[in-house]
Amino acid sequence: MPADSAPINLTHHFLIAMPGLQDEAFSRSVVYLCEHSQNGALGLIINKPSDLHLKHLFDKVDLPLRRADLSDALVFHGGPVQTERGFVLHEPLAAARSGADDSTYASTMVIPGGLEMTTSKDVLEALSTGAGPRRVLVSLGYSAWGEGQLESELGENAWLTVAADPAVIFDTPIEQRYDRALALLGLQAWMLSPDVGHG
Repeated sequence: MPADSAPINLTHHFLIAMPGLQDEAFSRSVVYLCEHSQNGALGLIINKPSDLHLKHLFDKVDLPLRRADLSDALVFHGGPVQTERGFVLHEPLAAARSGADDSTYASTMVIPGGLEMTTSKDVLEALSTGAGPRRVLVSLGYSAWGEGQLESELGENAWLTVAADPAVIFDTPIEQRYDRALALLGLQAWMLSPDVGHG
């Protein structure tokens, strides 16, 4: 078996869209991959905010939002799949760290590398009481690739990949996340222009 056919695992990595990727949903996007296996991949776009504030999302599900730090936060377009469904990317709760793979919430994916993604309403209920994870990114919808699809797109140079840095997700202004993700590779957006060297 040739070495280059070994499966790659990009869980807890960023996918950074190359300039040639014109798909409206993914143009200039940074996707955090929550899961990647031979069966496919699942991720959330971390730099495409909607015009919906978290407070309005909580109003829609009849919950108060008692976290002043989150009231102005925007809900993100996580991707084109299940755009009515909420996904909460967050740091693990300290209490959950004592159990090996346990999470406090009913439906949580524990992502190797340190983050968690919860789809059950109980995480929103915790946030509504003023508790819950300290740092969160809430999105509607997610991004998905079928078996071999992401590998094919990588082969076509549609994406750059780099190990994820949670600071880009939680501490970086939205409009800077694409450039900060590129900087993890030592790159700047102008270096990727398809026109470079063809002047």
